[in-house]
Amino acid sequence: MTVPWHLVGLAFLICLAVSAPGFRRVYYFVSLCYAGAIAAQSLVFWLVFHDTVEGWTLLQLGLLFVYGVRLGAFLAIRERNPVYARELAGAERRTAGVKLWQKVAIWLGVSLLFTLLFLPALLTLSLQAQGAWPASTPLGVMVMVAGLVIESVADWQKYRYKLANPAHYCDVGLYRMVRCPNYFGEMLFWFGVWLSGLSAYTTIAAWLLATLGMLYIEALMTAAAAGLERKQDERYGTEPDYQDYVRTVPILFPATAIYSLRKLRLAFR
Repeated sequence: MTVPWHLVGLAFLICLAVSAPGFRRVYYFVSLCYAGAIAAQSLVFWLVFHDTVEGWTLLQLGLLFVYGVRLGAFLAIRERNPVYARELAGAERRTAGVKLWQKVAIWLGVSLLFTLLFLPALLTLSLQAQGAWPASTPLGVMVMVAGLVIESVADWQKYRYKLANPAHYCDVGLYRMVRCPNYFGEMLFWFGVWLSGLSAYTTIAAWLLATLGMLYIEALMTAAAAGLERKQDERYGTEPDYQDYVRTVPILFPATAIYSLRKLRLAFR
């Protein structure tokens, strides 16, 4: 099966359209537009393949839609919370000087990323439409479910905790097992999407593009965890209980001895 370039082009156009609000607020490009682009692609391609999509592939598409809607709703609710007003104000200040050509570059870049992230599902849908069984999809979908559950629970736990304790780092629930469980869940979810499409990677282009999207989001989440670590060091670094927390709880991967990502500062700058 060759890459269905006309459908990839459609996916890119969808992402461009949904990501346009980022011109109003730059941080929307990587927040609400991100969530909306994944949900929109899921909906549009369900309509395109509604005659053939079924079983595990339909479940995969549904999970991608739920992922986008859940993330978008969470971000919208959090944006209206005064606890996060300081962070949003900081984001506004940091992006106030972004020029139009830079916004265009970001718009094109994130739209391409969102397209590549969805590509494994698109290839799986195309494979099933040709009458072939995507054997890798069940395992990938199970990994997606695990990632979505972890990320959703972690986001909710931190949101509730920060409402009650706005000046303290979150160290309850999943945050007792790993310091960035929401990022870990995100990484696991997208690895599951990539894994689900293995049966459909029948060309070098499919392998390269799908793997590029997966590796980029994994690197992005790792860099985000490193950035959060530096931010928390600045806020809580003088507190003895925080020092105990970072020495005993892994930063990103549960049940590992990786307690810091500070050395990634230069690699991801």
